[in-house]
Amino acid sequence: MNVFFEDSGSFKAGTVLSRQNETLQVELLGGRRIKVKGKDVLLEFSAPTAAELMQSAETCAQTIELDFLWECAGTDEFNFAALAEEYFGMQATSVERAALALRLHSAPVYFRRKGRGQYQRAPEEQLKAALAALERRSQQAALQATYEAELTAHRLPAAFEGKVLTLLTKPDKNSIEHKALEAAASACGTSVAQLILDCGAIPSARALHESRFLAEYFPHGIGFGPAAAYSEQPAESMLAERPATEIQAFSIDDLSTTEIDDAFSVEWLANGRLRIGVHIAAPALGIARDDIIDLQARTRLSTVYVPGDKITMLPAALVDTFTLKEGGLRPVLSFYTIIDSATQDIVATETRVERVFIAHNLRHNLLEATVTAEAIAAGEGAYPYKKEIAVLWPFAQALYEKRQQARINYGLKRETPRHADFNFAIEGESVSITPRRRGSPLDLIVAELAILVNSSWGALLAKYGVPGIYRAQRAFGLNRTRMQIGPAPHEGLGVEQYAWSTSPLRRYIDLVNQWQLLACVQHGVAAKLVAPFKPKDVDLYAIVQNFEDTYQAYADHQNRMERFWCLRWLKQEKRKRVLASVIKGDLVRFDEIPLLLHVPGLGVHARDTKLWLDILAIDELNIEVSCRLSQVLEVSETQENLTGDAAASCA
Repeated sequence: MNVFFEDSGSFKAGTVLSRQNETLQVELLGGRRIKVKGKDVLLEFSAPTAAELMQSAETCAQTIELDFLWECAGTDEFNFAALAEEYFGMQATSVERAALALRLHSAPVYFRRKGRGQYQRAPEEQLKAALAALERRSQQAALQATYEAELTAHRLPAAFEGKVLTLLTKPDKNSIEHKALEAAASACGTSVAQLILDCGAIPSARALHESRFLAEYFPHGIGFGPAAAYSEQPAESMLAERPATEIQAFSIDDLSTTEIDDAFSVEWLANGRLRIGVHIAAPALGIARDDIIDLQARTRLSTVYVPGDKITMLPAALVDTFTLKEGGLRPVLSFYTIIDSATQDIVATETRVERVFIAHNLRHNLLEATVTAEAIAAGEGAYPYKKEIAVLWPFAQALYEKRQQARINYGLKRETPRHADFNFAIEGESVSITPRRRGSPLDLIVAELAILVNSSWGALLAKYGVPGIYRAQRAFGLNRTRMQIGPAPHEGLGVEQYAWSTSPLRRYIDLVNQWQLLACVQHGVAAKLVAPFKPKDVDLYAIVQNFEDTYQAYADHQNRMERFWCLRWLKQEKRKRVLASVIKGDLVRFDEIPLLLHVPGLGVHARDTKLWLDILAIDELNIEVSCRLSQVLEVSETQENLTGDAAASCA
């Protein structure tokens, strides 16, 4: 005896070996033996064999026309065997009955299962809707297959036009386009991004990296909307009310800097004293808390910098009004310090709101090679504000030494000189990378005067009990710089408090602190009552949290794009071999460009050991470069080899 039965949602046939009560021992077609409950048996038959029945039933099932079967079924619940007699006739064979069961079970759109062998046909309206959905899915599958074929052949389907960046940054994973991209990329053995690049849908890997960042942090575009129009009419009359001084100030920035936040001045007083002025752009005079520009700036929180480009925190018209460009009176918040030129000691300080004439914008790029420590000491060279720089340089050195002593008092070592910074110049898809030496006189003057101002103005806020946003760092513990509401030592810098205040055109924290400082300067002891942000203002805490997260994201993007351009430079210069220095373990720093890299299998080498590395592969899409150790230079031979091997590195 053979049986046709249901098991785990499918139909099987086998030979009965034994029967005990309602349980059958059945041998399946492959020889495996199982127990089958009597209630699961749909047919018992002696002929044909179980194997023949299944083969014949499956063939027969394909001949059963579903629409006609649905018509025959009627509206009531039915047993498959009864419908088999209706469809095939009263003498329906076991093969035909099994075939009908298979067909019913394979068509859930037409027939709903109601129990073992029991079914009911779908209502007509639901059937039509389901069939229409199946047709749509069929058409979509055919369309997806067409897309996949084109993508696999590295052709972008016409339907993808205008959708590429969305598919790469914020895809709808249920869309046909996304599914086709995923399938085609898998078939090509590559990533979706690389496939899109291979199809020519984006101009370069650079465009992809930039688009991903913009999609996340500037989803509505980089324009300012209504804020741009609002800032085109600054309160000129209000700014003109500020007292004007006779001081001639100058700034020191890179050539590419347009948001010039700070400028300097020097006045010679009696008794060997000097009045040194640090003049900070004052956009807080033209922006009110919660106005349309403030709300925009509070969303951006900082200017975004990447090689060759930037996205400003403030609208261009407002920046143009307050930036310290040369050739006119500019509104500023000035910090003055009177010093003894013989000892470099600070005698007195003062903060004013005023207008200062910016006579000149000096540029690092043009002066750094001329304005050296040796040239200043010898009085050599011809450049603007030579006399002023000659007195600012020893003052900056004195400030630096005082900070180093403070670090030592906090239990820290002296600051380690930084490696050279680099300037990136982008033209189209080409890049020029040039070193900028840290610790040069101009660099130290700007850095030390900024630290002095930020520390002094942090103390001014604390003096009047006006809340500000401070950066603090402890020498021990996590040693992490944190932002907080209220003063605390920044032991890493060697100052008692530190409140960012010198870049209000570029950082929202500085703008907030400038509002608070203006209240201190203009209202003195009453500042606590009139400052835009009062003690325990919840917005201050929200600004701190949002700023830290956003500022870090911007920095990560800048680092990512600098790394991208370093890889582009290697390809552009056709470098097959580069000189690098060991930092620690297998981490190295390239000497010619600001690129850090882990080199697997590097071995153990002392810090600053010079190495020649072979460039094996460069991947701009994933911003990765693969290198292999070529040669380790001994200290004695390093200088000899640098010149001779430089030409070979370009081969």
